[in-house]
Amino acid sequence: MNRLAVDIGGTFTDVVLAGADGLTTTKVLTTYDDPANGVLAGVDEVLSMARVAAKDIGLVLHGTTLATNALIERRGAKTGLITTRGHRDVIEMAFENRFEQYDVNIDRPIPLVPRNWRIGVEERIAANGDVLVELAKDELLDGVEGLVRQGVESLGIGFLHSYHNAVHERLAADLIHAAYPHLSVTLSCEVCPEIREYERFSTTVANAYVRPLMSDYLASLGAQMQDRGIACQMLLMTSGGGLTTLPTARRFPIRLVESGPAGGAMLAADVSRRHNLNAVLSFDMGGTTAKICLIDQGSPLHSRAFEVDRSYRFKKGSGLPIRIPVVEMVEIGAGGGSLATIDSMKRLLVGPESAGSEPGPACYGRGGLRPTVSDADALLGRLSPQHFAGGKFQLDVLAAEAAVKSAVADGLGESALAGAHAISEIVEENMASAARAHAGEWGLDLTNRTMIAFGGAAPLHAVALAKKLKISEVLIPAGAGVGSALGFLIAPIKFEVVRSEYMNLAELDLASVALLIRNMHEEAAAVVDGAGVGGERQQQLNAYMRYAGQGYEVAVAVDPDSLSEAHLRSGFEAAYTKLYGRIIPGMAVEILSWTLGLEVAQASMSQLSMESAGTPPRSGDQTIAVFDGDSVRDASLIARQNVTDQELVGPALIVEDQTSIVVPEGVSCRRLQDGSLMIRIAS
Repeated sequence: MNRLAVDIGGTFTDVVLAGADGLTTTKVLTTYDDPANGVLAGVDEVLSMARVAAKDIGLVLHGTTLATNALIERRGAKTGLITTRGHRDVIEMAFENRFEQYDVNIDRPIPLVPRNWRIGVEERIAANGDVLVELAKDELLDGVEGLVRQGVESLGIGFLHSYHNAVHERLAADLIHAAYPHLSVTLSCEVCPEIREYERFSTTVANAYVRPLMSDYLASLGAQMQDRGIACQMLLMTSGGGLTTLPTARRFPIRLVESGPAGGAMLAADVSRRHNLNAVLSFDMGGTTAKICLIDQGSPLHSRAFEVDRSYRFKKGSGLPIRIPVVEMVEIGAGGGSLATIDSMKRLLVGPESAGSEPGPACYGRGGLRPTVSDADALLGRLSPQHFAGGKFQLDVLAAEAAVKSAVADGLGESALAGAHAISEIVEENMASAARAHAGEWGLDLTNRTMIAFGGAAPLHAVALAKKLKISEVLIPAGAGVGSALGFLIAPIKFEVVRSEYMNLAELDLASVALLIRNMHEEAAAVVDGAGVGGERQQQLNAYMRYAGQGYEVAVAVDPDSLSEAHLRSGFEAAYTKLYGRIIPGMAVEILSWTLGLEVAQASMSQLSMESAGTPPRSGDQTIAVFDGDSVRDASLIARQNVTDQELVGPALIVEDQTSIVVPEGVSCRRLQDGSLMIRIAS
């Protein structure tokens, strides 16, 4: 079966066609006015290259940064919040703490919904689910009418304790739909049915904020695919590392936040398992952002929550909290398009602002005048002007030099080459700092890890970053330039359901738990089976437990066939001991929430291994001048398919259609059996 994988990034849109003859890949510039235009241009290109008819595509897999970018850039819908009277400021009070204790100038994240668009309505559900105060229907509709008059397009509804009893949320939604059918309505009981109001409301509002944009885009893309003759199922990559159906994605677009990076993490995890690498740092750098993920024993870190747009030195608490299943990683504004500037104190800053694809870096020759990381790379000899993006367009190195000189080098009193090298050093140190902060947050060590690098820009900076992190091995998988899209091809079909159901372990009601698990399983199965992809379903069940009186829970893996108080207690004590080193004898144990995930596995990358197509230079035929910070010297310009299992020692620039791999002087590289390149850095 022919399958298409499409990943929309901030600068490039990557398209991969997996067919009987192997993989065909391309990169096209992302189109901001309508991202579907870039997608369709890339699809047309790979179909033409592979000589495959549109009607012969059997499955489309898609990931996108559109939801993420809308949240970061505040480009979502005009959104209102309907909540219980007296609680409209929950999303602004947040956790009522300071993420940086000693900085009096910190700025808290600004809520997505301004205060005048938050409406408190009389109603009340008790913590046990009892209805204490009926919903004031007239008050609700009067409030919504006022929001509509102010231009609000989308509503989030979050009432107290609706995770336990959603009757008022659903009644409110029915009333609003009947009166204002054009409004998009998001319910917290569907998006995030969990205890803790702030995170639940924040997630609900974020889903409401991006839902009109994402729903319209996905509907438009699906229709245009149909017009092209591609009439097959489309699955969407989620932040949790699995694929879900189009209707589910349109309903819960917040689950698509970090979908592209999650695909990259799935690729890196698969590569680590195939190469028996037990401790890995995944490094994904594209045109707009860099993503770093820690992978141990072949599995990336997973979490039930994360923050979008951490604005204060990657500090936890400085971003917008989203409570959904997510592959845990750190993402910063450091990509090929990241802009370099000199501030009033003569400091060189790189990112997070990006030139994107319109106009793009100066070297793209599309009207960009401000220097970017890609301009620095072109000037330093890390990009071959003739072979960039498969030779689709010639890089303008002179334009890159002019931009770097005028905006950076002159301000530093340095040459253009020195300015370009400084840009590269700053962006690499930014990424190293993010990696160190991320590892420290999880109590993990970065040394003795292997770096797996992919994305259009990562192989250019991987060795330099590895040196800063004291990592001695860098692995570049085949097809690295479109790594996230490749990850879509191997990601499982997956959906996770969560329910908050408080109970004391000593009073465990097995019948209630069995009913809860059955209902969760049915909800997850409806999504997974709706994907239409055959295969054996795997189930993961977790209970979130704590000692009575504690503020946070630990995840405990549960075997539903062995469900009992003793099974849950032993699992909790093992998990608690692993985290804290001890248990608390005699203390009562509570269960707050349950999660159930179902997944169906797809193929491994071993079935998709490839060498890049195209016609780069033959080994030994050419050289390219590179600047390493000290001097300009000639480096071998080598096509990736011509790298062998014999050790190649830098300086060398290895080129392929979608990226370039920098091998500095004294660093060795060789080809592995599956087409990956292993780079070793002498200690």
